[in-house]
Amino acid sequence: MDLKGKKIILGVTGSIAAYKSAYLTRLLIKSGAEVQIIMSASALDFITPLTLATLSKKPVLVEFQKDETGVWNNHVELGLWADLFLVAPISANTIAKFANGLCDNLLTATYLSARCPVMIAPAMDLDMYQHPAVRHNLEKLVSFGNHVLESEIGELASGLSGQGRMMEPESILDQVIQFFHTQSDYQNKKVLITMGPTQEAMDPVRFISNHSSGKMGYALAKAFQARGAEVYVISGPISLNVDKSEFHWTDVKSAKEMYHAAHKLHGLMDICVFAAAVADYAPAEVAPEKIKKSEADLSLKMVKNVDIAFELGKLKHPGQLHVGFALETQNESENAKAKLDKKNFDLIVLNSMRETGAGFKVDTNKVHIYQSSGHSVSSEVDTKAKIAELILDQIKLVPIGV
Repeated sequence: MDLKGKKIILGVTGSIAAYKSAYLTRLLIKSGAEVQIIMSASALDFITPLTLATLSKKPVLVEFQKDETGVWNNHVELGLWADLFLVAPISANTIAKFANGLCDNLLTATYLSARCPVMIAPAMDLDMYQHPAVRHNLEKLVSFGNHVLESEIGELASGLSGQGRMMEPESILDQVIQFFHTQSDYQNKKVLITMGPTQEAMDPVRFISNHSSGKMGYALAKAFQARGAEVYVISGPISLNVDKSEFHWTDVKSAKEMYHAAHKLHGLMDICVFAAAVADYAPAEVAPEKIKKSEADLSLKMVKNVDIAFELGKLKHPGQLHVGFALETQNESENAKAKLDKKNFDLIVLNSMRETGAGFKVDTNKVHIYQSSGHSVSSEVDTKAKIAELILDQIKLVPIGV
């Protein structure tokens, strides 16, 4: 009874793989979950509502309106009821609707209303699955925080063989159980994340900064929150569309402001993640008025900024865990590992500007993670959401525990 007490919406869309949803429903029910099935109209061509209603022990929902009296299936209530929204199989058509906010049936309306995590299991022919439009839509869904259960390789309904088969129901069940297990592995932990760039003022108009977008830091904040942590974010100026109300959020501009905000919270935290791209230097003086352009060259005296991770590393208390980030262009691993001792990190994440698909502003990353214990792991190029999950998994391996 691994899923006892869990409420799951199972969406079923138009695909030959819809027949597997019957077995998946049986497995979910047998594991203790309460399952409410919503079908798209095209799914009715592949499996009957009677079959799924019998297995789920609940009426299957298809339309907004229940009958001619005006009673309706409330997609908002459905979205609030569920602990997980699982769509298996999901077709290329419904993937496109989810990715672009289209809302023309009960399933898509419930998806847009759902506050719970979303997990999808695509099923389609191999050329469809690899089409750039489908891959782009899947990447968008991952960027929304949705979990994609990648299709498996095998014989397809078309007679071709390749990737496109829906993940088998037993494997989907394993993924759902693992999801709920990891959803609470940071329960009752307080996590501080610094993210984004800092801006060091030259005058009231100009500043010195860098290209950090804050995407990696935000992905980490979302991942920690999804796995039960209470997350505190200190962010430099970013242009991401984020819901700050989901976190304890503090906006800052300069390195000095970020340091004071982090210092104030540091002692209360179980985990501190220093993901911000903090400017190493700042103008020694800030001009009170806009610096006017002249024929002469401009010389600007710079002073060293406070090293936030280094200073707070001196204050790290027993049982507290510090995670650092390094962006290097030469001698990458040596320079990153040297910071483990220098800044009292338990773990450091190395980004390289030489890696295609990694670095500032992009939605993907490729990292090398080093622990003070000597353990290390490297990733392939992947979405920052998935890289964040890898980092959280590696934090769990730190000897002192969290």
